[in-house]
Amino acid sequence: MHKFVIQLDPLTKEKFIEVPFRKHHITENPIYNKGSAFTEEERESLDLWGLLPEQISTLEEQCQRVISSYSRKTDPLEKYLYLLGLLDRNETLFYRVLLDNLEEMLPYVYTPTVGEAAKTFSHIFRRLRGLFVSANRISLIDRILSNAPFSNIHLIVVTDGERILGLGDQGVGGMTIPIGKISLYVAGAGIHPALCLPVCIDVGTNNQFLQKDPLYIGLKHKRLEGEEYDFVIEEFVKGVRRNFPHAILQWEDFGKQNALRLLNRYRDRICSFNDDIQGTGAIALATVYSAMRFKNEKLKDQKYVIFGFGQAGYGIANALVRGMMEEGLTEKESKERIYPVDKNGLIVEGMEVDEYQKPFVRDRNSVSGWKFEKEDFISLKDTIYNSKATVLIGTSGVGGSFNEEILREMAKNCEIPLILALSNPTSKSECTPELAFKATNGRCLIATGSPFPPVKFNGEERFVSQCNNMYIFPGLGLGAIVSMALKITDEMFVYSAKQVAEMVSPEDLKKGKLLPSIRDIRRVSEMVAFTVAKIAKDSGLGVRGSDERLLEMVRNSMWDPQYLPYRWSGEE
Repeated sequence: MHKFVIQLDPLTKEKFIEVPFRKHHITENPIYNKGSAFTEEERESLDLWGLLPEQISTLEEQCQRVISSYSRKTDPLEKYLYLLGLLDRNETLFYRVLLDNLEEMLPYVYTPTVGEAAKTFSHIFRRLRGLFVSANRISLIDRILSNAPFSNIHLIVVTDGERILGLGDQGVGGMTIPIGKISLYVAGAGIHPALCLPVCIDVGTNNQFLQKDPLYIGLKHKRLEGEEYDFVIEEFVKGVRRNFPHAILQWEDFGKQNALRLLNRYRDRICSFNDDIQGTGAIALATVYSAMRFKNEKLKDQKYVIFGFGQAGYGIANALVRGMMEEGLTEKESKERIYPVDKNGLIVEGMEVDEYQKPFVRDRNSVSGWKFEKEDFISLKDTIYNSKATVLIGTSGVGGSFNEEILREMAKNCEIPLILALSNPTSKSECTPELAFKATNGRCLIATGSPFPPVKFNGEERFVSQCNNMYIFPGLGLGAIVSMALKITDEMFVYSAKQVAEMVSPEDLKKGKLLPSIRDIRRVSEMVAFTVAKIAKDSGLGVRGSDERLLEMVRNSMWDPQYLPYRWSGEE
């Protein structure tokens, strides 16, 4: 394996990249390829004559060509495939275009379009990217990992494809998610793509459609479970530690029976986190922090109803508890302010629940004296009415579940209710912003999981913030890499959430904006990374240094997509 390094000429102080390839090998490598932008000197030294047209382009001219072609695509999946094709040809050009057009292209690079790509993965499969770890070949894990494009991998995003977005089991089609997530790490925090590796662990699929599809390219047996499954994961983690000892491992879209279990099992053995649990919790916490700034209140002053208590709901509840404990409450007092509701109603003692839900089960005595519409079933409406909830959070995937009646009930409980309708895609959002403003007579604050345009209400434009994990995980990953953190802690997520909330200006806050603009994502990621690096240092988990030095390290680590001069290493 080659090592990717950006070097500095000791004499001229010029940054350059030493490349191990020449001729067509370099034009076919997306990390090194510049397309028509190779300079005349590079064409000579790298022996590229005849492989490229005569005219030398600038990066800006290449971007114009990309936008011209991209704008002709009308179907979301066509746009996704076009951008993926560009990523497979020229990563620098792809990230330059993406970073300059982030708000426009984000829905096509990741959610919601990536979900359609996951479903059709075996039918649109074109070019290898990342590594596929088959359960049948787990004994070859070191050989598999040796096929990573570079030896100095610092970030791995891994999935087993079981819970892809709101689509469920997509088998190896789940690889689209780590690929997309890494694009967000690069665009959002400037982690160089050569340092990142997407991985799909193929343990089979329970999706009968995929099992019967003759074009499906993954294992067609049922998913491994129990000891067989755990053995595959264990061998993978040990392989990562041996081959990439400084890499951060992000668990992505694992099923509810495995996600929290694997996080807890490995978070002290390898620097790792689960964005679906901890990242979702942190960005929801950041949004609540902003709302509290608007209302001039505290987290501990609120009553929280969380509708849909899967791993995202658990992650949010856990983040809220950590936030309230920062304000002086005990863990028990914090949990008493949280009301988890799932398809069987409010989760109370005596109900059959998953292991991860148990810490938030409500005591039966806490609902004594409540009024119910139906005996032995405490509905979402009952919970809002009796708890006097001030914050309503949806992670249910049930579109329209926050109906007008529910929203009006929230408006009765406080002057400014906070509504977080976080389910993706748009069709599964618990409510539309229009309905929320209408039902509360414009008095609510709202954030959604999917992007929504501003809403006109009573002649005023009301903003709708997107509760996007991208505000958290890219910067957190960068901060952990820069600080060489030994582990990622809950404290890092809480203070990252505070940092994001503090970056909303007072002027924007007055307009109802609860999160920064996605256009400012690099600045947000810089400050989140700095926050994480400081916590790592102060807790003895990361490198030491002054705050000024840590901030400098973060800034120096953020890659800006530009072409650097190439020098051939003299070896092939």
